[in-house]
Amino acid sequence: MSLDRPTRFVVAWAFAPCEDGAAPWVVAQTRRRTLGGQGVPWLSDGRRVYRQAVGRVYREPHRCGRRGRPPLRATPGVGLTQVVKHRRHGRVVRVEVRRVLGEPPPCPYPAHVERLNGGLRDRLACLTRKTHAFAKGASTWDAAVTLCLFEHNWLRPHRALREPASPLPGGRRYRRRSPAMALALTDHIWSWEEFLTFRNYHYLME
Repeated sequence: MSLDRPTRFVVAWAFAPCEDGAAPWVVAQTRRRTLGGQGVPWLSDGRRVYRQAVGRVYREPHRCGRRGRPPLRATPGVGLTQVVKHRRHGRVVRVEVRRVLGEPPPCPYPAHVERLNGGLRDRLACLTRKTHAFAKGASTWDAAVTLCLFEHNWLRPHRALREPASPLPGGRRYRRRSPAMALALTDHIWSWEEFLTFRNYHYLME
């Protein structure tokens, strides 16, 4: 899922035996953590679970003045675009863009999300395939991935997020920014020392 392509801020994640088990939790957590529960655009592959989860989580009662329970309608602003790859003999021959809800984004392709997944596998050994560094437990897995995502959101500057600024030391013309800085959650790139001595962890993780 991508809310804003330039920021690449990871909002929510989950692990489960299959994607169908993790997707509903991620969709629900994303709504709770973004825009005060308002609708946001979603981009996914062609799995049916995303259509079901987005349709179930992003809906509001429509008051029409009649007695009884009001009907439910899609939350304003919500959107879902699915990108389906069609293969022949293991090779991609066509990419289909399906508009499920709302208007499709300007770039309806999840390539930047897959690139982020590859980066997380490079940084976290227990995410790689055929690894000896297994998490061995749900709590260890949760702690490792959460720490890796925190480092991505708060401690790592991203070249695509840099902005022109002056004056800067060393004659630099651009100020480095992390995704958290791009979303105005902080005004500087955090260090590990700052993270380890910070007490209100719920603010950072939620």
